[in-house]
Parts: sequence; C-alpha cells; structure tokens
Amino acid sequence: MLSALALASSLCWGAADFFAGLRSRALPPAAVVAWSQGLALLVLSLALALGRFPSQDGWVGWAVAAGVSGSGALVCFYAALSTGTMGVVAPIASLGVVVPVLLGVATGDQPPVLAWVGMAVAVAGVTLASGPELTGEVSARPLALACVAAVGFGLALYCLDRGARESLVHTLWGMRLTSVTLFVLAGVVLRRAGGVRPAHLPALGAIGVGDLAANGLFAYASSHGIVSVASVLGSLYPVVTVVLARLLLDERLRRVQVMGVATSLLGVAAIALAAAV
Repeated sequence: MLSALALASSLCWGAADFFAGLRSRALPPAAVVAWSQGLALLVLSLALALGRFPSQDGWVGWAVAAGVSGSGALVCFYAALSTGTMGVVAPIASLGVVVPVLLGVATGDQPPVLAWVGMAVAVAGVTLASGPELTGEVSARPLALACVAAVGFGLALYCLDRGARESLVHTLWGMRLTSVTLFVLAGVVLRRAGGVRPAHLPALGAIGVGDLAANGLFAYASSHGIVSVASVLGSLYPVVTVVLARLLLDERLRRVQVMGVATSLLGVAAIALAAAV
C-alpha cells in the first residue's frame, strides 16, 4: 500500500508538472508557482480550520526548509519546462532523488537487496530518458535549471518526510505558507503580480492541488515506510510528463527515451516485489 501511494504521488506530480510547463509558456514561471502554491495554501488552511489534526512543534523547521528549497526548485523547473523539451527536462530534474536516498540511508534506512536493485534500475531508466539533452541538441540553460531543480527537489522531499513524521498536514501547510510568503514579498518588492488574470486561476488552482496531493501522498508513504524507496517511486513522475507530452503535444521520443520509460517501469516492478516479499 505504501509503495502504491508513493507511485500515485509520481502520477500527480507528472500531471501537475506537465500542465504547469504549458502554463509557464504564457506566464512567468515564478508567477505560476506563486499562484498555484497560494491557492493550495487556501485549500490547506480551510482543511485545518474545519478538521482536527494533532501536532507537535517538531515539524516547523522541516516545513520551512522544505518550503524554501521546494519553491526555488519549482521556479527553476518550470522555467526549464517552458524553454526546453518536457520529455528531457523532467527526467533530469527527477535525478534529485539521489539526495533523499543518500540522506535516508545515512539516517538508518535499510532497504532489502531487491529494493536496491529496483531503485538502481528505476534511476537508470530515468537517466536513459534524458538522452537527447546529453547530445547537446538542447541549449545549456534548460539543462542547468533542471540540475538546480533536482537538488532543490531532493532536499524538499527529505525535509517533507522528516516533518511529516511529526504532523503531515501541518508540515504541508507550513511548507506552502513559507513558499507563498517568499513569493508575496518578492511581488511587493518588484511591484508585480506576474500578469495573472482571473481567467488563469482555475488552471493554476488545479496545478496547485495536484502538487499538494503529490506531496501529501509522498509524505505519508515515506514517513510510514522507507524514505529512500518512497523517494525513488515518487521520482518517476517524468514518465507521466513524457507520456502526456507525447500524446498532447506530439513531442517525438527517441528510442533511448522509450527504453528509459520501460526500464523505469521494470524498476518499479522490482521495488513492488520487494515490498510484497
């Protein structure tokens, strides 16, 4: 069940990233992140006001750290998606999974051997899917932005996992509050709202809720299981982005990318088998 939830988080992330990338071609990436995160914050605030969620103070620092690293990573990622090939940028950014895997092992994670094999195969598949970028056919800027986003995403995942061990909902709320506060301050200083109009709000809200759902699914799976395994499964969102880009934008995929998708799925199967044994 925990593996299925982590995998579901990758589906939500992949869909949210695809549509965010499309929206970032018409609006500044920072505006897409700020408004989508702000609308998600409203949803979470309403949930906290209506529900009862026990909490301890241990989540605060992790939530702030996740908000800072995650919002910065999203801006870089959406900027890369808006200027580069989606099926290439997303796999590179997902390699940030190495960060929570290493930190998880360093703090006591002990995945079974089959899970290690599955994680290695899945990461190798995502790497194969980034083949066209490595040929130099795409400019260096999207590549650099995707690499920065990878590190930020990795740190955000680990911080989200640690905070969720204290309180899942409060960590998600604190993470969103931190990122929205940063963007509001930036908007005040720059005296601009990113060109967002009322007609844009439904799409931005859907993106924010999709990202929120992904964070929640991942945080629950990782905090109740093994963070390294959950991180790898959650990092498979490029497969969803690649498929959507192929179906809706007619982005052509090279053979190595198709092999990468297939290899990633093989890794998922190995991880699922390890969890079932």
